[in-house]
Amino acid sequence: MKAVILAGGLGTRLSEETHLKPKPMVEIGGRPILWHIMKLYHGHGIRDFIICCGWRGYVIKEYFANYGLHTSDMTFDLAQNRMQFHRKSAEDWRVTLVDTGEHSLTGGRLKRVASYLKDEEAFCFTYGDGVSNVDIADTIRFHRAHGKLATVTAVRPPARFGALKLDGTAVRGFVEKPEGEGGFINGGFFVLSPKVISRIPDDLSSWEGAPLTDLAADGELHAYFHEGFWQPMDTLRDKNQLEALWESGNPPWKNW
Repeated sequence: MKAVILAGGLGTRLSEETHLKPKPMVEIGGRPILWHIMKLYHGHGIRDFIICCGWRGYVIKEYFANYGLHTSDMTFDLAQNRMQFHRKSAEDWRVTLVDTGEHSLTGGRLKRVASYLKDEEAFCFTYGDGVSNVDIADTIRFHRAHGKLATVTAVRPPARFGALKLDGTAVRGFVEKPEGEGGFINGGFFVLSPKVISRIPDDLSSWEGAPLTDLAADGELHAYFHEGFWQPMDTLRDKNQLEALWESGNPPWKNW
């Protein structure tokens, strides 16, 4: 099965990092968050990726073109114009990088890669700016079991502020980071039939708009409920939080 990852947005709310690179190339633990997402898919047996590039997409192309240089120990003999790899680090991935336009919206980017999916029974699809410990293999089993066109992973958003424990007007204590802030939301990590792409009109279509709404209205969208870890990287605060989790030595999304 293939996994399609959106990697073309401007990332304006993380402008401290994204004025020079696309948001999925912002690093956590010295590796782009895009790499982390691909590794968690790899942990569930997926090795074939389609990356929807846009804003500064050449940065992503350069990263994979020189993957060995980025991830291996090397010696450069400048006088002899030679280089030697010492500790090679490679993944058994097949990565297709597609220019889906600088100004395309999420649905438009998916529509632009339709030709790479036409022979697939189903494919995975997600955003290039968030990590989770969702069981992707189980989402695929769930999708095949219900037999409809689309599955979305439903998650509870992480709490951003502490909460008060109240007894009337009396404060009895504090909750540092209560789990969730209400109902379930779209957490990405979709499993889709290629047939859904016909519901996307053009580049300026948002996947979260009419396509998903119409699938829901037609009874073709089911939710896979994930109660575990899920964290988007929308702001510098989010980035720093993910960095701290990585530095802890036990990041909850790491399955490799």
